[in-house]
Amino acid sequence: MVEPNALQQDDPTAAATEPTPGSDASPANLADERLIQSQSLGDYARAFGQRIRGGDLGSLPVVLGLVIICIAFYAKSPGFLSSYQIVSMTQFAAPIGIIALATVLVLLVGEIDLSIGSVSGMAAAIMAVQMVHHGQSMAVSLLLGIASGAAVGLLYSILFVRLGVPSFVFSLAGLLGFQGVLLFVLGKDGTINLPPDAGIVRFARTVFVSGTAAYVLVVVIVAVYLAASLWGRRRRLSAGLPTLPILFPVAKAVLMLVGLLFLTWYLNINRGWSALWLLFVALVVITDLLLRKTRWGRHLFAIGGNEEAARRAGINVTLIYVSVFVACSTLSAVGGLLAAGQLTAVSQTSGTTDTNLTAIAAAVIGGTSLFGGRGSAYSAMLGIMVLQAIQTGLNVIGVDSSVRFMVTGGVLLVAVAIDSISRKARSSSGRG
Repeated sequence: MVEPNALQQDDPTAAATEPTPGSDASPANLADERLIQSQSLGDYARAFGQRIRGGDLGSLPVVLGLVIICIAFYAKSPGFLSSYQIVSMTQFAAPIGIIALATVLVLLVGEIDLSIGSVSGMAAAIMAVQMVHHGQSMAVSLLLGIASGAAVGLLYSILFVRLGVPSFVFSLAGLLGFQGVLLFVLGKDGTINLPPDAGIVRFARTVFVSGTAAYVLVVVIVAVYLAASLWGRRRRLSAGLPTLPILFPVAKAVLMLVGLLFLTWYLNINRGWSALWLLFVALVVITDLLLRKTRWGRHLFAIGGNEEAARRAGINVTLIYVSVFVACSTLSAVGGLLAAGQLTAVSQTSGTTDTNLTAIAAAVIGGTSLFGGRGSAYSAMLGIMVLQAIQTGLNVIGVDSSVRFMVTGGVLLVAVAIDSISRKARSSSGRG
C-alpha cells in the first residue's frame, strides 16, 4: 500500500500546490462562502457574478428599481429631483422608516407583527395625553410612550414563547386591541394638538443640519467608516484570513466622500439634512452593526434560518425572541412619536390607515425575506425610499392616490417573487 504522503515526498511541487491556511483555496474558505475574499479587481468581479448567478442578489434589485423610478419620474417632471423634494422625501420617510426597521427585525426570525401601526399610534396618544392634559415634561412623556411599546413587545414574547400563540394571531389581535386603546386614551375629543414649541415637534419639523456643519458631519462619517474598514482588515490579517488589497476600502471611502459631499451641497440649496432623517440613518447603522458584529445578531440570523438547528447548537432561542419582539414594538413606538411630532397632532387615525402596509412593504421591498434568515437593516432604508419616491412622484405628476396603492401592491408582489426565485436559485446552487 502506498503511504498517504509518499507521492508528496516524491513530487517536489506538491508542497507548493497544496492549499495553505488562510488562502482562498484552503478547505476552510471553500467550505464557508463568508470566508472567500477576492485578491484582485477581476477576482472580485467574478465572485460577484457567481453570487448573482447563485441567487444571492442582495440589495441589487431594489437599488436598480429605485434608480429606474427616479429616472421615470424625472423624465415626467424634472422638479421631482429638486433639492426641496429630496429633503421633503427623506424627512417624511423617516418615521415610517423606523417602523419598517422594527419590521425587519421580526421578519429576520421568520415571524410577523401586524400591530406595529396600532402600537405606534397608541404610544403617540399616551405621549400626547401626558404632555398636554397632565402637564408632564417632554422627557417623561416620551419615556412613557416608548415604555408602552416595550411593554407590548414583552407581552407578545410571553404569548409566543410561553403559550405558543402564533405571531400572526396575537399581532392581529394587537392590531385591533391597541387601536381600541388609542381611542380610549384620546377620549371624546378624538384629537390632541401638540404645542408648536414642543421639543418633539421642533425636532421633527424644523431641525436641519446645513452649511459647514453638514460638510463636517460627512467628513467625520467617512473617516469613521474608513477607520472601521482598516481595523477590520487588520484583524483579518492577524487571524490569517484573506483580505482585499488596501486600495479597495480606501477607494470605497473616497467614492462615499465624493457622493455624500455632492449630495450635501445639493441639499444645502434648500434646507440641508433633516435631523429626523439623520436619526433614522443612525438607528439603521446601529442595528446593522448589532446584526453583523455581535453574537446576538448571529444568533438571530441562525434562528431565522432554522430554529431547531439553532436550539440544538446551544443558542438561547427564547431570549432572542424576547429581545426581537421588545425591540420591534419599541421601535414602532419611537416611529409613532416622531410621526406625531411631524404632524403636530395625534388623532384617531394615528398609526392606522396604511401604516402597517407601508412599513411591512418597505421591509420586504428593501430585501428582507418573508421566509426569515435573510435581510439587513438597510432593507428598511432602501424600501421606504422606494415607496416614498413612488408616492412623491405620483403626487408630482398629479396621479390619484388610489393608483399609489395599486402600484405599491404591484411592487410588493414583484419583490416577493424575486425573493422566492432567488431562494430557489440559492437552494439549487447549495447556498441555502
